Amino acid sequence: MKSETTLLSRAAAFVAVAALGAPAWAATGIQVGATGNTYASSGLQCALHPVTGMSPVVQAGLYNPKRNASATVSLNGAAVATVTFFNPDTNVWLVNGANTVVVALNKRSADSYKFDAASNQPNICIPDTSGNTSSGDFETAASAKSYATVTPGCALNPLTALAQPYIHLFDNGAYLLNVSVNNVPLTQLSQYHAHTPVFLSAGLNVISAANAAASIDYYVRDGGNGSCTLP
Repeated sequence: MKSETTLLSRAAAFVAVAALGAPAWAATGIQVGATGNTYASSGLQCALHPVTGMSPVVQAGLYNPKRNASATVSLNGAAVATVTFFNPDTNVWLVNGANTVVVALNKRSADSYKFDAASNQPNICIPDTSGNTSSGDFETAASAKSYATVTPGCALNPLTALAQPYIHLFDNGAYLLNVSVNNVPLTQLSQYHAHTPVFLSAGLNVISAANAAASIDYYVRDGGNGSCTLP
């Protein structure tokens, strides 16, 4: 009897969610749609888009799909991808502003997920660097703990063996700065290692220099198409 009551309670809860047509939040970083057959990320993340650079993205697709399952994922009314049992989810790159991601199982059954990616910057993943100051070809962070060249040069990236645009980042004193590019740790600057080249990917790149919890310096550089011609 206890087992039957539990099953009835769960069924009632599911019916209530389905009737509202709203996502039910899961505890694992995803939200499951009212149909119980689709999901989307619980929130957006910043990742490196192959063309535009650092951009907001979510994942969406089928939740515990059956072998013959398929669905169409769309963003603000435009189809993004078809997902299946073999490829159950896809990245959805968000635009600046309000975003509605729909995972449609068929014409009558679909789940909708909303994400707010509004920002005064090119997109929500690009930090505000208006506090930085520029002089000549150098930009100094608001904290004055670091500075970087403004105009990218061109050099052979030893990690990719490709010619790529790059800038130089400098420690502006005896600070310990943890440097990352596009959220990927790069190196550590200090009085013993005072500067480093930072190679740029295509689109907008975010370079950060963190002085522990005291401050984080940010720089934004456009890497163009991510390649260049050596002089």
